[in-house]
Amino acid sequence: MKVLCNREQLREGLAIVNGVIPTKSTRPAIENVCLVATENALELVGTDLEIAIRYRLDDVKVADTGTVLIPARVANEFVRDLSEETVSIDAGGDNCLISSGGDRVELVTIEPDEFPVVARFQETDSYPLLAETFNKQIHRTSFAAAREPGRYAMHGILIEIEEGRLRMVATDGRRLAVTSTVIDCPEDAAHRAIVPTKGLQMFSRILSDPMARVRISFEETQFCLKTDQAEIYARLIDGEFPKYSQVVPAEGSCKVEADAGTLVNKLRLASTVTSADARAVRLVFTEDHIELLARATGRGRATGQMEASYQGSEVDIAFNPDFLIDGLKQCESDRVHLEFNDRTSPGKFQLGQDYTYVVMPITIDT
Repeated sequence: MKVLCNREQLREGLAIVNGVIPTKSTRPAIENVCLVATENALELVGTDLEIAIRYRLDDVKVADTGTVLIPARVANEFVRDLSEETVSIDAGGDNCLISSGGDRVELVTIEPDEFPVVARFQETDSYPLLAETFNKQIHRTSFAAAREPGRYAMHGILIEIEEGRLRMVATDGRRLAVTSTVIDCPEDAAHRAIVPTKGLQMFSRILSDPMARVRISFEETQFCLKTDQAEIYARLIDGEFPKYSQVVPAEGSCKVEADAGTLVNKLRLASTVTSADARAVRLVFTEDHIELLARATGRGRATGQMEASYQGSEVDIAFNPDFLIDGLKQCESDRVHLEFNDRTSPGKFQLGQDYTYVVMPITIDT
């Protein structure tokens, strides 16, 4: 294999593909990046067996086609520090030479047959989306997915297509984010899959052009995304996702409208006295303002006040302030709307059009 390519494009491609390649594995082959030179392109392929990516460079000159496996981290770090505009890749036998100007590195290669097979995107039964739209859905939900051990199905984001809409849902059992958007698909199209959060975050990373058209598809064991330059595959999580529709409350009897930015500041202010293992802020609602209260044994107490529009009887409800702040940072308008029924019922925040965030309250001694 012999290829001449643009340094910046190679640098970007290696950086993206290295995002999924493990530094250590019981299967050494996947610590490598697979370079595939065709007649008019160079593909960079990487996988950790859960997520796989094909990234294509078109601005290349291919003298000899071929496939080679080289150490991913070393190649990425070497190319990252090059200064010349072009890079030459020349592989043969057990070695691969990467050179640019007077700089060069010779890497030991391994047999390409040891690298796992990475699928190619199937256009059949795939659906078009604007990159900005798909990216937005990911950011709206990924922060609410579970991270701690023992909640395997919740470590992913549920993606559904039904009735002409694409819906994404994420939860960790104490909060839930759900969002939907119109998608161009047949009326009877119906899909449901739990996609690892890490995989969707990798999808988001490559969607640099908000106006680009991308395609998504659902396969038996993986969810797939295709852009002009890349194909990404995420192995689906096999598990039972919570019945989220039962969690989202109907219209609440207590309704609040407040400035989102001010509420974030007051939550931070009040939570300063709380400890890491006892995060709770009590919100007391009256007709035209919110009082925020927090206290912790051995630390003290803090109070904050802000104006707000409130409909309902005077009541208080306590939340984990970090959960509220995470959601409020995603709020797409200056004003946030909150509904709940009483101090033991979930709080439903409307953060944007077709975008709902539900947080379970905390029971504390008053």
